[in-house]
Amino acid sequence: MDRATYFAQWSTLHGGARPTGIVGGWLRLVHAVAAPLVRFRVPPDVVTLLGLAIAFLAPLLASLGRWGILAAALVIALSGLFDSLDGAVAVMTGRTSRWGAVLDAVADRISDAVFAATLWIAGAPAAVCVAAVALCWLQEYTRARAGGAGMTEVGVLTLNERPTRVVVVVMFLVAAVARPDDEPGWATFGAWALVGLGVIGLTQLLVVVRRQLGSDG
Repeated sequence: MDRATYFAQWSTLHGGARPTGIVGGWLRLVHAVAAPLVRFRVPPDVVTLLGLAIAFLAPLLASLGRWGILAAALVIALSGLFDSLDGAVAVMTGRTSRWGAVLDAVADRISDAVFAATLWIAGAPAAVCVAAVALCWLQEYTRARAGGAGMTEVGVLTLNERPTRVVVVVMFLVAAVARPDDEPGWATFGAWALVGLGVIGLTQLLVVVRRQLGSDG
């Protein structure tokens, strides 16, 4: 499947949303990497579970110190790539399924918590990390509930979508390694960045859900 067709299929599966900005760039990379997996007929669910397993390495590595944090950043980037690869492989092989969508969503939410835990181990305040995860989960819960209430589209690609969260965590972990003496610390800035994105993303989504579903009262 060529890239244009893949983008068209992705847009259809996401309610007509157009992959632009960071999301669009990320999907270009995903399409290129997914091609060998498609040729070797790797099942999408295996890719999902592999990405989740890789994610759990991040906090373990971050606990090893400065260079462990750098390794954790690389692992998170790899895990984020695998998270997108499962959907790409499913689309490119025509193996999309409702079970695969559920498994992918559960793996994503677990990985989001693991990434925040990595920031915490790298020095971010626990409360800020918890808030970042809560906002992320609330956005996705809102999207799921809106779908159950009749909204048949994704709604809107917010500033707080999965690729953006991965990029932010990786970027601030790398900064924490490059400038370890800065206070209060780049990991803390990264956690607060996730909180800010979470507030903006949830607000964007709620505005669209309100407009599409209207008011029952």
